[in-house]
Amino acid sequence: MEPSISSDLIMAAAVATTLSTHSTARHASRRSTHEPAWVRWTLTGVALLFLAFFLILPLAAVFTEAFRHGIRAYFAAFSDADALASIKLTLLTAAIAVPANVIFGIGAAWLIAKFQFRGKSLLTTFIDLPFAVSPVISGLIYVLVFGLQGWFGPWLEQHDIKIIFAVPGIVLATMFVTFPFVARELIPLMQAQGPEEEYAAIILGANGWQTFWRVTLPNIKWGLLYGVILCNARAMGEFGAVSVVSGHIRGETNTMPLHVEILYNEYNFVGAFAVASLLALLAIVTLVLKSIVEWRHARSQR
Repeated sequence: MEPSISSDLIMAAAVATTLSTHSTARHASRRSTHEPAWVRWTLTGVALLFLAFFLILPLAAVFTEAFRHGIRAYFAAFSDADALASIKLTLLTAAIAVPANVIFGIGAAWLIAKFQFRGKSLLTTFIDLPFAVSPVISGLIYVLVFGLQGWFGPWLEQHDIKIIFAVPGIVLATMFVTFPFVARELIPLMQAQGPEEEYAAIILGANGWQTFWRVTLPNIKWGLLYGVILCNARAMGEFGAVSVVSGHIRGETNTMPLHVEILYNEYNFVGAFAVASLLALLAIVTLVLKSIVEWRHARSQR
């Protein structure tokens, strides 16, 4: 009995020591992160002032100007044919660009995270390229390639194919500036998860399609939704690249941001701020959806 009692005492002492160590570490951590009240209140006040002046105040100004002449004048701005055409074109562009970037983002993330190959770092650099290149420059690139004096311009004109100053050019420019969003959300997520679950599924007899739908996609669904939300927000609000390739043809190639610029330059402030308020409302909805996705993801992790 004595050896058993001795081993029990040693184990109990070890457990007590471990618990004491963890308790001391937590207490030290709390003390190290505990700041004076004036520091917390100062930092909180600075953050709130920053949000008020650079986020809440501009949004309030947009909606105030939009409703300055009443609700009837506000909704009358959307009855204009050019305004409706800009809204339809914006939605059409996002409806094409976002799914295309989702397909590319999933494929690129899967390739980079699950496989080793030459040129992997170069591919990652190319994915990040739209973050570094000005949107105006990206629009000029498409003009250089598909414009009338561009590389393929004479051939396109000969076959009566319009890309620049037409909807295809707007879609291509939007896809260029938005394609990193989905991929950059999924690459670190897939790298952190590793390929073990996919290997296990393949060993159990699943093919590539079954592995993707039943293993990979459920693991990346929250990151994918997050990337889609950000990609859609950028697609609907893009101005620089679209402005270069659109030609500013009213009722045909003007998206909502371009239509706001035209109305503002014409001193139609009610119409400009009305369309701008719709863009702001879409941005707010995007932030709410992003917060919901983050909350659901954190909840699923717990």
